[in-house]
Amino acid sequence: MGETGGNASEPRGPARPLPAEEAPFDAIGLARSLLRGIRSGALATLDSDGTPFASLVTIATDADGTPLMLLSRLSAHTRNLLTNPRCSLLFAQTGKGDPLAHPRLTVVGRATQTMEMRARERFLARHPKAKLYADFPDFGFFALDPEAGHLNGGFAKAATLTREQLLLDLTGAEAVVAGERGAVEHMNADHADALALYAAGSGAEAGLPWRLTGLDPEGMDLMANERTARVVYPERVSDMGALRKSLVAMAARARASDAQG
Repeated sequence: MGETGGNASEPRGPARPLPAEEAPFDAIGLARSLLRGIRSGALATLDSDGTPFASLVTIATDADGTPLMLLSRLSAHTRNLLTNPRCSLLFAQTGKGDPLAHPRLTVVGRATQTMEMRARERFLARHPKAKLYADFPDFGFFALDPEAGHLNGGFAKAATLTREQLLLDLTGAEAVVAGERGAVEHMNADHADALALYAAGSGAEAGLPWRLTGLDPEGMDLMANERTARVVYPERVSDMGALRKSLVAMAARARASDAQG
């Protein structure tokens, strides 16, 4: 299963994942979807003697896709990171059947504590129950600065990604980042019907109380009953005016599609 094709009489070596830009599928799109959509994953750190240590953590993302975590200094993985920030984080999609048939992404890099208010806001929007302990003195927010990624999209779908391919370039879209929180609050308060249309249009389950947890120049993140949906705009937006036009057009198309169906 893990070998390359060739003459049966010749020795065959293990298949190597292709760079994302050479993969015969949308490796970058799938990787970014996993980054945005998975709310918990396996964090691997290094003990002081170099022993690998894996644990389960909850995850959110910054506007550019940087993984965010809320960690307690009482936990072994946090003590490890404070000594050696090198780590990896596994984002795995679950579902029915063989777990290895579902896509997963491993991101390697360095995780350090961040005091950025946006990191706090985006994490708590994704994990509202964490507000109960986020301000405890032993807790802090950590950001994993990616160095590379390894994507397994299922059988015969593997690719490697660079930092630039994992993260979204925010250059020229600073206004969207700055206006995110206000837009999120407005959409949740006044446009729940549109959020439901966006979720259904992305293939997510209809009829759930979808709410917006974050948005960026490429798309928006929705959540309902612990389920997530990533909605990608038809094209990148760079300012709030373009964002509003895109959302209105998306809602209109979704309503028209429903009417025809």
